[in-house]
Amino acid sequence: QVQLVESGGGLVQAGGSLRLSCAASGRTFSDYAMGWFRRAPGKEREFVARISSSASTNYADSVKGRFTISRDNAKRTVYLQMNSLKPEDTAVYYCAAQIRYGRAYDYWGQGTQVTVRR
Repeated sequence: QVQLVESGGGLVQAGGSLRLSCAASGRTFSDYAMGWFRRAPGKEREFVARISSSASTNYADSVKGRFTISRDNAKRTVYLQMNSLKPEDTAVYYCAAQIRYGRAYDYWGQGTQVTVRR
């Protein structure tokens, strides 16, 4: 079992920055990959970024160059640094744990709201 708790969301002006955090408990954190997803109002949930257990990363095209995912295994926490925010980044952001490569994400946090004002 893995429990995930996100924090760091809020209201920000376009062009601003936010850093989301996701604290994990349960299984050995360094053993599995972590991802960030988001769901905008009226839209499907979409992939944002992923970081593997060895810290390799990949991003959705829409956030490349603006968002950075990182992890601190000692703190059992994954981060999403979001810069140059746009109104279209407004969404509920979720972190998720992928225990086995290539499989669906197994555990999800409750989400944190990010609102970007024009």
